[in-house]
Amino acid sequence: MLLFTSPSRTLLALAVGLLLAPAAMADEAAIRKNLPERLPTLPPIDDVSKTPIPGIYEVRIGGELLYTDENGNHLIQGSLIDTRTRTNLTEARLNKLNAIDFAQLPLKDAIVWKNGTGARKMAVFADPNCGYCKKFEADLQKVKNVTVYTFLLPVLGGDSPQKSENIWCAKDQAKVWLAWMLENKTPVKNMGACSTPIERNLAFASKYRINGTPAIIFVDGTRVPGAINAEQIEKQLVASAAAAKPGSN
Repeated sequence: MLLFTSPSRTLLALAVGLLLAPAAMADEAAIRKNLPERLPTLPPIDDVSKTPIPGIYEVRIGGELLYTDENGNHLIQGSLIDTRTRTNLTEARLNKLNAIDFAQLPLKDAIVWKNGTGARKMAVFADPNCGYCKKFEADLQKVKNVTVYTFLLPVLGGDSPQKSENIWCAKDQAKVWLAWMLENKTPVKNMGACSTPIERNLAFASKYRINGTPAIIFVDGTRVPGAINAEQIEKQLVASAAAAKPGSN
């Protein structure tokens, strides 16, 4: 059955939309004014947007999401859950906001190794002294037909920067990296002149708010913070490959 909308109803809907737009703008202005005034230590607000809940707004501050009412009278920390679908809306929104265009990754600054055909691709930001990175690296070895781009990100302090330099400056970077991560074989100290991309990696991580390791990037831009096991890696590789195909959206 076809339903036709009368011109009067169309005009009414348009009028309602025009009336609601200024109201939303007024709410955002009130939020941007009231929250910083009442909470002086609150970092600068990057964005304010409506949520599926009437009267509740999302406030983005850096890589964090908070929620507030239309006047900024109350501030809510935590996850927004759609109970009908059991979807974590906060997590889904953060994944979208934090997505990184895989094509924009500076792959020349990464250590590269592959299993099998290497047809599938993924990137990892890792610290050589990160225990979770070592566990993740071990699980990666079980994944078939994948090329892995590893960006050295020494954020843990100690000798992480020196280890990163030693690994990058090795004749066979991938071999030395895997020997350290999987077998605990200490990289030979670099004694010669060697230029590393470590500062560029740190700058890239800061720009895209990569604050911990491992941080995993898939071809569709999906970012996964923290270690996941081989089964989860495989599942995400399949999902990301499908999402990245032209016309898949």
